[in-house]
Parts: sequence; structure tokens; C-alpha cells
Amino acid sequence: MKRLLLIATALAAALLLSRHLGLAEWLSLDTLKAQQSALLAQVAAEPMRAALLFFAIYVAATAVSLPGAAVLTLAGGALFGFWQGLLLVSFASSLGALLAFLAARYLLRDTIQRRFGARLGPLNEGVARDGPLYLLSLRLVPLFPFWLVNLLMALTPMRAAPFYGASQVGMLPGTAVYVNAGTQLAVVSSLGDVLSPPLLASFVLLGLFPLLAKGLMGWLQRRKVYAGFQRPQCFDRNLIVIGAGAGGLVTSYIAAAVKAKVTLVEAHRMGGDCLNFGCVPSKALIRSAKAAQALREAASFGLEPVDVRVDFAAVMARVQHVVRDIEPHDSVERYSGLGVDVVQGRARLLDPWTVEIARDDGSSQRLTARDIVIATGARPFVPALPGLDEVGYYTSDTIWNLSEAPRRLLVLGGGPIGCELAQAFARLGIAVTQVEMAPRLMAREDPEVSDLVQQALARDGVRVLAGHQALLAERHGDERRLWVRQGVAEQAIAFDALLIAVGREARVSGFGLEELGVPLTPRKTLAVNDRLQSLKFPNLYAVGDVAGPYQFTHTAAHMAWYAAVNALFGRFKRFAVDYRVVPWVSFTDPEVARVGLSETEARERGIPVEMTRYGLDDLDRAITDDAAHGFVKVLTAPGSDKILGATIVGYHAGEMLAEFVLAMKHGLGLNKILGTIHAYPTWVEANKYAAGSWKRAHAPQKLLAWVQRYHAWERG
Repeated sequence: MKRLLLIATALAAALLLSRHLGLAEWLSLDTLKAQQSALLAQVAAEPMRAALLFFAIYVAATAVSLPGAAVLTLAGGALFGFWQGLLLVSFASSLGALLAFLAARYLLRDTIQRRFGARLGPLNEGVARDGPLYLLSLRLVPLFPFWLVNLLMALTPMRAAPFYGASQVGMLPGTAVYVNAGTQLAVVSSLGDVLSPPLLASFVLLGLFPLLAKGLMGWLQRRKVYAGFQRPQCFDRNLIVIGAGAGGLVTSYIAAAVKAKVTLVEAHRMGGDCLNFGCVPSKALIRSAKAAQALREAASFGLEPVDVRVDFAAVMARVQHVVRDIEPHDSVERYSGLGVDVVQGRARLLDPWTVEIARDDGSSQRLTARDIVIATGARPFVPALPGLDEVGYYTSDTIWNLSEAPRRLLVLGGGPIGCELAQAFARLGIAVTQVEMAPRLMAREDPEVSDLVQQALARDGVRVLAGHQALLAERHGDERRLWVRQGVAEQAIAFDALLIAVGREARVSGFGLEELGVPLTPRKTLAVNDRLQSLKFPNLYAVGDVAGPYQFTHTAAHMAWYAAVNALFGRFKRFAVDYRVVPWVSFTDPEVARVGLSETEARERGIPVEMTRYGLDDLDRAITDDAAHGFVKVLTAPGSDKILGATIVGYHAGEMLAEFVLAMKHGLGLNKILGTIHAYPTWVEANKYAAGSWKRAHAPQKLLAWVQRYHAWERG
């Protein structure tokens, strides 16, 4: 607010000063021509003083963005000649532009970035990458207002040094034209005489030159990258997709839908990790566990107590039955019917366009494609813990092979996967111990979320050991144990089955990527640009877990649209993938659902937010369902109803989150949610009540005091 007040005061002062001094009249072509003789006499009498004074006036005028820069430039040529005038004007205009840039940055940038940072993200990234190039193009084309370019660049992350350099070089041709015209001031009747249409066209072409040069350099770079390979004259396919998880399935479906010839290669099972080892089996297990827990709590609903007996083998059989029921959605038959050429086998890149497929039937096949999409997913990460192979272990991929319930299950890892499975197995009657090295579970969430989840797991019988580091696993006679340390204290935890759930790593090996030198990120995912192209080979794309930054089924499907469209239609336009609004849900009980910022993230990034919290213990539907625990927490921009993030902890949190996701995607604020009718009694009413809490906190108290007086007057 102080900066905005300062801006308004400065603008008003500049306008008043300009009006008082008659600067608009002084900085006009007619005045310059009328005063030329007198000014030339002063320059001849004191050339150094006149040059310094002219330089200072030019810098000041451009720094405060006063009109008349074109006339001053003409004056430079008229008074000092071409070369001296060019030198004075070139450096004065660049220095003035830099001062205007710095002033606008100080006064405006933080405010603009705070309010519109999410929307400006792609622009910020583009400027950080190619800002000087774009600025050079703008400076070379004098059609763009000088002051507007200064202001716009100030709002971006561009550094002052490249701004000055690009301005100094970019404005030189236009400056030279005006200075040269100034040397012939007598024949210049208007500013329009200086820039004729042919000259403007020349400037436009000059402005396009840096971008054309960039394109040429990119083309030469691509030729250099591909120099060691023989590009096919024609291609067998438009697109080859490696991996039939969510990302690969959606990519190949989109390609087939637009009538491209596409081959989808899968080495294992259609549907990828989500269908076979992740989302589907885990949610089926959680549902059985939730049913068992509901039976145990029957008395709280006025029912006779139930002696719950879990048939673990039947539970696991149901999990596999659910997987088989969903399999047809991702089957070879379905995608073949959609027009996708599905090949079961292991794919390996021989060059950037050629894939060799070792088919399951023992045969091999080579196919070429203009573009290739890598969608190979991720696998559970297994730490280098001494003794693991000796004691044996399960991962989130192999735990579904259990047919008999272990008496004691040790879960290593306190992220969403570890928490979901620890709670589910505990509810099925297994003694579960969960070990997490971090100080709390689900460390990506706010501390109060972690506390609620840990309390819920403890109520269900999970022994949670947060802040414990795993040291080694060993066999001691017939017993298997894991040694852990907290501080200086060490202890051994006995177990019958060990589940490793400490994260997942991208599948990047075994596909020929190493041999081609395809670069990886520090997180060992494929390095791609914002259009999902490999940083080395632009015709290689990556989607889903293998590329990151998110490891969710829904983000893989989201990325797939961009990869398919960019690969098939990239010669016309490529789209940068949009990660602005990404939701996720952890299916513990209570569920944890989030989109956008958390309080912890906002604090770490220095982003100012307002927090509104609504407790679900106040929600009628939560009370009727005997699930009145948890909360809805919304982060908004200070003084605004704009939603920056939402976290929901409670029953059906994942379903409730959708309203906030929609609102953030389309720029709707809490006032819109408050003004929307929500059916009663439903869980999603909590979103409206949270919006109401925000509204009450921002009620105009002074206005309400006057309204109160009005009502008192009405009563007489």
C-alpha cells in the first residue's frame, strides 16, 4: 500500500511539474526548430557544458518517462552533429531506461508478482531463459513505446545488466536514424517524416532478426545433436509410445483419435503401476480395511457389537478381483479397437527415431517414428540398507503377493503410501510398526495434518516411530529384526514381514537412453523442457513419473495431452505444460487432500497469505456420520478472496477438494463459492462454510456500524 501511494504521488507530481513548466511545449518539434539557432550558439560557446546539460536532461526525461524523447533525439543531431549526438543520445537513453526500469521494479514488481505470480510463471521462465533476446527485438522495432518496454521488463526477473546491454544495442539503429534526421532538421516538418513506411518495415525485419537467428541457431544445434545418426527418409509411425501406464495410454489414445499412426509398447502389464500395483489394489485393500473398522465400531451406531474376523486370503483375493474387473478399461483389445497398434514386448531405442522391440513371443521388430514418447513410469526405491536381502522384504509392487497375514508387519517409510498401507493392514488385524526417519509423517503437509494422521494411525493400533533412522536388518536365529536409531539410542524391532515404502524412482535404464546420452535431472528423472521434450533430442518426449515433477496418475494423464499434441502438431505450435493447479489425495482415514500452497510452503517461499479454517466438527453431515473430525483450510492472497491453496483433512476430503480445484483453475474466489447453493446436508457444504468464515473476517465493520445506526433510526 505504501508503494502504491508513492507511485500515485510521484505520477501526480510529475504531471503537475510538466504542466507548470510547459515541458510538452518545450519538447516539441516546432519549439526545437524555432530555438535551433540560439541553442547552436550556446553549444558553440560552451560545448562541454552544453553536452553535459543535454545528457542530463535526456537521462531525466527518459527516467521519468516524459513525452518528447523523439524530439530530444532529433535535437542531439541538430545541435551536436551525427557522431557526437549519437554518442550522447545512445548512452543517455539507455541510462534513462535503466533508471526507469529500476524505479518500476522497486515500486511495482513485488506487488505484481505477489498477486499474479502463478499466471506470470511461464512469462518469468521465458524471460529468465531468453529475456535479453526478446528485449533486443522490442528495442529494434521503434513501434513499441519506449516507456512501456521499460515497465514490462521491470516486472519480470530480468537482471539490470542484460537489460542495459540489450537496450544499448537494440536502440542504436533507431537512435541513429533520428539523430541523422536531426542533422537535417530544416527539412523535417513532422516526426512522421523520420519514419517512413519502408523504414518501419526495415526496423520490423531488423527486430525479427534476433528471433530468426535464435531459430537458426536452434536448427544448427539440432543438426549437430543428430549429426551422428542416420535419419530415416520416411517413418513407419507418426508416434511410438513406450509404456502403457496412464501417461502412455492417454498419449496413444489421443494420437489414434486424431488419426495418427501410433504404436504402444508395453513390456509387462497394460495399465502400468496404477492399475496393477498402486492406486487400484491399494484402494481395494483400504476399502476392505475400512469395512472391518466400521464393523468394530458398530456399537457407536446403536448396533450390537460385532466380532470381526478377517479372512486375509479372501481380502487379498478381492483385491485381485477388483484389478481384473478394471483391466478391460486398459486392455490390449480396447486400445486396439481405438486404433492403437499395441505391441507386448520390451522396447529399446537404437537411435532417436528407431525402436527395437523384443516381443513376448521371442520375435523382434524394428519401427521408426518421427517422435517417441517415453512413459516408463517409476519403481519402488529400495535403500542400500545392510541385511535387506538376508531378511527379505516387500515393496508396494510386491506386497500384493501376500496370501497369509503376517503377525507383525514393519513398514519403513512415512509418506502417503506407507501411511495408507500401515493403517489398512492394522485394521485387518496385523500388528504394524511404522518407522520414519523424518520428525513427522507425511512431511510434505503442514504439521497439524501430520499430527492428525499420526493420531488416527495410533488409534488403529499402528506403532509409529517418527524420527528413527533405519540402520540395518538382520536375522537373529529364526527372528528377523530391523535396528533403528533415535538420537544416540538404538533398538531392534522384530518383524515377520517388512514393507519398504520410502519413495519411488524413475525407470530410465534398459531402454537405450543411457547409450544415446539422454540427460537426467538431479532427481534421476528424464530432463525435459516445459513442452516435455528431452533437453538433448527434441523429438523424444517424456510423460508421467519418468519425467516428474509429480508422481500421480492424474498428472501423467494431464502431461499426455501436451506430449501428444506437441509431438504431432509441434511444427505449428507447441504448448507448455500447465502445472499451476495440481491436486493430490492421501487415502488415509481421515483422508488428506490438497491443492496449491500449504502454510508451510508459503512460509518457506516468503509468500504472504491469509488462512481461513473451518472445523468439520461443526458440519451437520459430519456429525450424522459420526466423523466430525478434521478441517478445511484455505489460503488466500491478503485482502483478497483469491484462493492460493486449500487443504482438507476428513472423511471424503478427496471428493470435497474438487470444488477448490475448479475455482483455482478458473480464477474463482471464495465469494463465488459462498454464493453457490450447496445441497444440505452434504460434506461439500464445508467449503461454503469455510468461504463464509473468510467473509465474516473481512466484513466492512465501519460500514456495518453506520448500517446499525440506520436501523436504529428506522426503529425511531
